[in-house]
Amino acid sequence: QVQLVESGGGLVQPGGSLRLSCAASGSISSGNAMSWYRQAPGKERELVATVTSGATTNYADSVKGRFTISRDNAKNTVYLQMNSLKPEDTAVYYCYTMHRFHNYWGQGTQVTVSS
Repeated sequence: QVQLVESGGGLVQPGGSLRLSCAASGSISSGNAMSWYRQAPGKERELVATVTSGATTNYADSVKGRFTISRDNAKNTVYLQMNSLKPEDTAVYYCYTMHRFHNYWGQGTQVTVSS
C-alpha cells in the first residue's frame, strides 16, 4: 500500500511562484517514477511532469521552462517548483505513482492563479 499526500497549493498572482510537495509513504521505494498531473474544471486530467528513479525528467510542452520536478529519495518526497504562473495553470494538482502494477493518487491540492 502506498499513500501520497500533496501540499503547497494556494492562490497566487500571475507571474508568481509556488512549490508543491508530495510525501510518499508505505511500500514505496526510490525506484518508482513519480509524476504530477493536473485537472482544470471541465477538462481532462493531464500529465504535467515526471521524474524517474534515475532523476530523468519530462515535462508537458505547456510548462517547459517554467516548472521543475525534483525528488528527495531520503525523504520519499517529490516537488514541483512552478514559476511564471499563468491563469491557465489553475487546476487541482495530483501526485501519482505506479507501484507493483497498481496506480496510486494523492488527494490533490488546488492551485489558483488569479489577480
